[in-house]
Amino acid sequence: MTDTLTPYALRAEQRHEPLGLGEPRPRLSWRLASDRHGAAQSAYRITAAERAADLDEPSRLLWDSGRREAADGVLVPWDGPVLRSATRYHWRVEVWDETGAAAGTGETWFETGLLHRDDWTAQWIARDPHAQPVFDPPTDHDQPLGEPPLNLRREFELTREPVRARLYATAHGVYEASLNGVRVGDVELAPGWTEYHHRLQYQTYDVTSLLSNGTNDLGAVVADGWWSGFVGFDERRPARHYGDHPGFLAQLVVDFADGSRQVVATDAVWTERPGAVRFADLLLGEHVDASPAAGPWQPVAVLDGDLGPLVAEPDPPIRVTTEVPPISMTEREPGRFIVDFGQNLVGRVRLTVRDAPAGQRVVLRHAEILDDGELYLANLRRAAATDSYVCGGEPVEVFEPRFTVHGFRYLEVTGYALSADDVVARVLHNDTPWTGSFECSDPMVNQLQANISWGQRGNFVAVPTDCPQRDERLGWLGDAQIFAPTASRNADVSAFFARWLADVVDGQDADGAFGDVAPRIAMPREAAPAWGDAGVIVPWHLWRTYGDRRVLERCFDAMVAWVAHIRRHNPDLRWRNRTGNSYGDWLQIDVTTPRDVLSTAYFARSAQLVAEAAEVLGRPDVAAEHRDLHASIRAAFIESYVDDDGTVEGGTQTAYLLALAFGLVPDDLVPAAVDHLAADVEKRGNRLTTGFVGVALLCPVLADHGRGDLAYALLQQEEFPSWGYSIRHGATTIWERWDGWTEHDGFQSAAMNSFNHYSLGSVGDWLYGRVAGIDQTPASVAYQELLLRPLAGGTLTWARAEQETARGRAACGWSLDGDRITVTADVPPGATAVLEVPTTDPASIASEHGIRTGTTLRLTSGHHVVTASFTKESL
Repeated sequence: MTDTLTPYALRAEQRHEPLGLGEPRPRLSWRLASDRHGAAQSAYRITAAERAADLDEPSRLLWDSGRREAADGVLVPWDGPVLRSATRYHWRVEVWDETGAAAGTGETWFETGLLHRDDWTAQWIARDPHAQPVFDPPTDHDQPLGEPPLNLRREFELTREPVRARLYATAHGVYEASLNGVRVGDVELAPGWTEYHHRLQYQTYDVTSLLSNGTNDLGAVVADGWWSGFVGFDERRPARHYGDHPGFLAQLVVDFADGSRQVVATDAVWTERPGAVRFADLLLGEHVDASPAAGPWQPVAVLDGDLGPLVAEPDPPIRVTTEVPPISMTEREPGRFIVDFGQNLVGRVRLTVRDAPAGQRVVLRHAEILDDGELYLANLRRAAATDSYVCGGEPVEVFEPRFTVHGFRYLEVTGYALSADDVVARVLHNDTPWTGSFECSDPMVNQLQANISWGQRGNFVAVPTDCPQRDERLGWLGDAQIFAPTASRNADVSAFFARWLADVVDGQDADGAFGDVAPRIAMPREAAPAWGDAGVIVPWHLWRTYGDRRVLERCFDAMVAWVAHIRRHNPDLRWRNRTGNSYGDWLQIDVTTPRDVLSTAYFARSAQLVAEAAEVLGRPDVAAEHRDLHASIRAAFIESYVDDDGTVEGGTQTAYLLALAFGLVPDDLVPAAVDHLAADVEKRGNRLTTGFVGVALLCPVLADHGRGDLAYALLQQEEFPSWGYSIRHGATTIWERWDGWTEHDGFQSAAMNSFNHYSLGSVGDWLYGRVAGIDQTPASVAYQELLLRPLAGGTLTWARAEQETARGRAACGWSLDGDRITVTADVPPGATAVLEVPTTDPASIASEHGIRTGTTLRLTSGHHVVTASFTKESL
């Protein structure tokens, strides 16, 4: 960086250079960087030019915002002319600094997709049911298998070189397109999973370089995917939540230098025959036969009806993001190998087969964990997670499944004499930009952060899933709301969650109840407390974290309806009726938190957040109504569940945590309630009892009420139950349950025992927010005013974190040297910070910048180094 104020990370609709943007008036954003203390933006100017995407013609100036006085570049609305379909727009932002002087500039582009229904000429095509191809089904699965994927093609002629070509494609199922034998793009499992009855995403690909003069071949393979394959724990085959068979819709638009255009779309001209992929299912696995294709190409069926609810893909797609080589390989018996990749991950395997005869069958099975050296498969339930390959007889063949995904660390390979360099794991997930990092002096805590991060990668596949390996993989609302604060520390999940929230809202029923999962399949009942409340909590979190007002607007009516649903069925304001399959503090250990204590606490929290959202959106009448409702629920909670000595009904850690975190204890009883909570932790030898709901609040509440010592004791605990216990026993992701495996009892019930499930990793938000110290003040939005509260403690000697906020890079860290503590902080341009220095001696604070009040410093942007005296009393 330099002293010059510079915009960077320019984005349209929270995405870097999106191809195929679906918003006719997108919001533009940029972050700011500068080494200069006090640097800030005072104004900006946006200019945008229109080009018909890559055509050799001058750009036409479309919009000039003029100089506008503004302190940031957070989701600036486009107020130029309405955009056209299939057009590239180059835009530039200039900024002026806090002195009014011209500063840096940034340039980028975005390209619109097909914004109007009449832009489409394509028709849906599928296999002709009267001309089904003959195929040999694989024999490596114990479930009945369906039809093979669609294998489609269409030849067409080009008489001259194109200057621009875009493929717009989607499917009922999951697809992969090709042009002239070359795969199109790098998107996996397209079009992803949404509530297909309301939204079906299409993808846009730049295929200009894949076309040539003469004959061209456009093809696609379409498997069942979420559309007609196994989804959730449904015993039917296929589950068919959306349709019976896969289909394909695509439109290739080719532009030439003279301005003419050629369109190749799915229609009756396309043909289909069996391909190498004989079977593919997300949960069961994939079977590929590399024998030469046989049989004639046959006509496809053109489906009647309209195009359906097509929308441009609004967030980062699923991609392969990294590769993991094996760390060991063991031959259990001749021709059967167990491979350890050293990391529980989600994706698939790429296998290279050398000098195998035609017809040789290689079978791959996947598992998260071993039992006596063999794959432990019982916890996968009906997810076979088995891929197989029949060799074609070539000297070198590469097998990599394309239409399935597995959660695994271990791989069994049968039927091939494997070498370590023949196999690599390919990690795939929604490619949300990674924006945060945390590290400290304790290797165990660093492993915890790594486990949290890998759990997030593995479970952000199309939707925020519960676990990636067994026959479930649903978008559970409760898990998502618990983990969203941690997720947004690690990565920019703004567009990902905004897209998923549309499914949450569409899953709401006429009475105002959300579902437990979104998309709402397999679990038709009303949502449980803390699960349905995600429909309120997550939109509010996106507003606070990213300044996304639009998502708050789009969810607001559903938020109000959810609270009204609870109120209507619980006129005494204790949420005891219509609680769905009330999960309580799911998977708490050794205790039971009263369900109505938990549900009523969440009722209060949702009412409070609706009131705050109404204030933001300029709805004072709704805000006042819900403030009053919140006050009444709080009074009912105190009357029913809080005793005069500060005890909370149930006496569990989670009962106290909810009451304290949500402000449901009278002010004069808060110290007593904290003492009760601390006593429970201490009597258990500094061990936790919290499940999914309570664990996110455990360390924050203790630290915020003066018991940082206990928060650290829990963080660094290595005895059962604790995060450290699983790590001590080899965990590389967060386990679903504290007792997933124990030395005394072995494996928990295979009916529900995942070893990659992010919910109990929600402590990650606290690692960033208090251990390192990056947070924002209660009134701040999008980190406009940082609250830096580093908390030294436990056996740690240093900790630090950094995070790309909506405004720029923020960082905070600390280190101990004897009786001195050094705190470093980086505040992005235009933001301010309140730094609470961890010392009891204000006079010992030394800093070149900032205004001190007691042990608090007020900082402007820039890099800051603060030293002070430190004793254990500073905790």
